[in-house]
Amino acid sequence: MNKTPALRSRARRGASLVLVAVCSLVASAAVLAQSTTGSVFGHAPAGDVVIAHSTTNGSQRQVSVGTNGRYALRALPTGTYNVTLEENGKAVLAHLKVPVTVGRGVKVDFDCPQGDCSKAANPS
Repeated sequence: MNKTPALRSRARRGASLVLVAVCSLVASAAVLAQSTTGSVFGHAPAGDVVIAHSTTNGSQRQVSVGTNGRYALRALPTGTYNVTLEENGKAVLAHLKVPVTVGRGVKVDFDCPQGDCSKAANPS
């Protein structure tokens, strides 16, 4: 009897299992590599702009506040951010050194009425 065909069949099955295992590891590593971001969200006067400036790498992202008074800056690289509120193109309030961590959101609210945020920043 010739046992060579049976051994080849087992070797092929073993190679297939190894290939499946390697592909699974590569896919899970890709998913983990993508989860290196966090977000900043909160409330602010509708129509204003919120800017997140990274003190870690210098990048900057901005978003307009929705009509419901909510905003969200998603998929921010991890690091420390200065989050600023702008009214009519002018920075009026800021939250400094906001930590953005992997997979988490940080709530940063700007509690001031529409058009009066500069007064909240500079009370007299």
